[in-house]
Amino acid sequence: MEDYYSQISKSYNELHKEEQLKKLAVIKKNIEIKNSDLLLDVGCGTGISSQFNCKVIGIDPSIGLLRLNKKRNKILAKAENLPFKNNAFDIVVSVTALHNFDNIEKALKEIKRVGKNKFVFSVLKKSKRISRIKTQIKKNFKIKKMIEKEEDILFFLRNKNYINNYD
Repeated sequence: MEDYYSQISKSYNELHKEEQLKKLAVIKKNIEIKNSDLLLDVGCGTGISSQFNCKVIGIDPSIGLLRLNKKRNKILAKAENLPFKNNAFDIVVSVTALHNFDNIEKALKEIKRVGKNKFVFSVLKKSKRISRIKTQIKKNFKIKKMIEKEEDILFFLRNKNYINNYD
């Protein structure tokens, strides 16, 4: 899948920017983000989904997309093998990327491992893997809110096992 995104990287923003910004607005409206928060953007691509008022680190397996990403803190990596310590991030987001992961179950476990207690996933409704994604989300996280949009379902989640559950 990385090869595909590297091939379309030059036109990615033109194709997806407006749609991604709409999802970003919904996310920002529905979770509290403090300036001091550390946020991980899994599948950050060109950086559209990394526009938050806090410290953001983005990861993506596509070198083509990352080359277009103007953000400073970006890493070439896959969701299935996140190069971070346990509970390193206050918030983890993944905007319309889950359906591209090689191993959804392993990726969600990794995301849960590196995140503390706030997670937001935007999942493409027309993905062939939507039912498997929903099953794995329910298995690994507590669903606080779901918002259905034209193309996606946005999941606002908490870690079922997080010790300092603040809500």
